[in-house]
Amino acid sequence: MSIIRLIDSADIKRIYYSLFDQLLRSSTSVGANVVEARASHSNKYFIKYYEIALKSANECKYWLCKLRDGLKLNVETLNELIDEANQISKIIASIIVKVKQQK
Repeated sequence: MSIIRLIDSADIKRIYYSLFDQLLRSSTSVGANVVEARASHSNKYFIKYYEIALKSANECKYWLCKLRDGLKLNVETLNELIDEANQISKIIASIIVKVKQQK
């Protein structure tokens, strides 16, 4: 929700719409894929959806860094969101490793 609020409150030029769109898509994809993983019927699909969630979390970090480094937005807020995305990535990666070890 923090990213959605950031995007909603940002006064952005049209040229940057695609950056914010990619950020929105990647950040909301993380949760959607975790939900899909939880509903999966096998470890194979569970891992698959968590791997997609991890890729989305990493993509989210990428877009946040681009916005932090390229636009005049609140750097402190962006750094907090990058840190949060990094923590989420680590949690997801840890879950993937543990489930793969259980095989």
